[in-house]
Amino acid sequence: MDYQAAILSSAVLDVLRAFDPRVVGTLPLGLSVPGSDVDIVCHASEPTVLAEAIWAHYRCCDGFALYQWLAQERPLIARFEWGGWSFEVFGDHRPVDQQRGWLHFEIERRLLVLDDGRLRKAVARQRSQGVKTEPAFAAVLGIPGDPYLGLLDLAGETDAQLRRRLSRL
Repeated sequence: MDYQAAILSSAVLDVLRAFDPRVVGTLPLGLSVPGSDVDIVCHASEPTVLAEAIWAHYRCCDGFALYQWLAQERPLIARFEWGGWSFEVFGDHRPVDQQRGWLHFEIERRLLVLDDGRLRKAVARQRSQGVKTEPAFAAVLGIPGDPYLGLLDLAGETDAQLRRRLSRL
């Protein structure tokens, strides 16, 4: 089964509906490699409520793990397997639109939409060599320093600015 069928059959987006779940990462970007998992970010203003929902529905799944820190700034992370896919759910106290995982996904998506294909091929080549997604984008785009922060800086650029950046590839 493909990852989208696994998402549907697991009902994870319905189970987590109250937490604004959004699928992010390499699968929806079309940049997955063998072993890529289904990443879902959620808004967990009350992490315990999210933990209870995940526990109630997925605790019997293979690979189930649930990590919940006491500090408000730390995300809740849950892992489980469904339909041959590994799922990873991140619950953060910030609304999804303000979370780094979502912001990274959005800038990567924008870049790929504006791309003529060169960026996608170059990032896919990096990914096939074991490079994580954000470092792969940063390497291809020539972003110095911390790749995660560097990509966040791009989020404020207009499409015209991003196109100019892509034209230098």
